[in-house]
Amino acid sequence: MRESPWKPSRERAREREVKRDAVILAAARAFKERGYHNTTLDDIATYLNVTKPTIYYYLSNKEQILFECFRAGLAQITAALSELADSKASGRDKLLTLMRRYAAAMATEFGWCMVRVEDQDLSPVMSKRIKALKSEIDQGIRKLIAEGMEDGSVRKCDPKMTAFALAGALNWIGHWYRGGEPLTPEQIGEHFIELLDNGLRPRTV
Repeated sequence: MRESPWKPSRERAREREVKRDAVILAAARAFKERGYHNTTLDDIATYLNVTKPTIYYYLSNKEQILFECFRAGLAQITAALSELADSKASGRDKLLTLMRRYAAAMATEFGWCMVRVEDQDLSPVMSKRIKALKSEIDQGIRKLIAEGMEDGSVRKCDPKMTAFALAGALNWIGHWYRGGEPLTPEQIGEHFIELLDNGLRPRTV
């Protein structure tokens, strides 16, 4: 039987997904280096050695690319939350695990996009979607804090304010972290945990 030049649909879909991810990653790097407004689709195409129409094949416009960069970074945090849902660890230990994953996500190419996306850069519809994704993370952190208070591993506190403080500190990594830093993302995460964990521990008399 002569081999068909057309790949099976599943293989074609996987190949398209890989190429689409490459576009998103290249865009995240370009946005971080040049800034969102100073980056054109031609810049992204040049980075990948393809034509601009090729970019349009995978993503419809620059705004959608920015959204996908944001979602790619956030997916690392939501994945951690999903994994921790079935964990039997204490609330505090789960919270520390999430913080490590959160810090690592902020140190990726997508970290800059996750903290620098502004409402004026997006349409109302896209901005609403991003707010919903952020809210999902916020609610997940609050839930872990509440679990920790219930099992005694986290001192009594306001879950909302504590979640804001933790996320705010971790988000700041996306503003200043650049590749080639003396510390690895994992080491940076441990430093943040060392500082923030003292505030979570139950107080002893």
